[in-house]
Amino acid sequence: MEITQEHDRRIQEIMQDMQCPTDFDCYTSGFENLGKIGIVGDAKLVECLEEKAKTCTFGLPFVLGYFCNCPLRYYVAKNFHR
Repeated sequence: MEITQEHDRRIQEIMQDMQCPTDFDCYTSGFENLGKIGIVGDAKLVECLEEKAKTCTFGLPFVLGYFCNCPLRYYVAKNFHR
């Protein structure tokens, strides 16, 4: 995944404003260690498809699963469709 300077600047801003229980493993791995998601609509919502969603700080339960409420994961999904 190619990240422009503008995207990197925004990613850094997002990371500054949040606490991550995995110490930003997704970022430090070059976004190779991203959790599996389903993009709903035009990335208006991100559904977490990971088993750990039940215990994740950012897992938001809904009827049949969990939405991902992680600002960084949402940004990556919306801008890079990953």
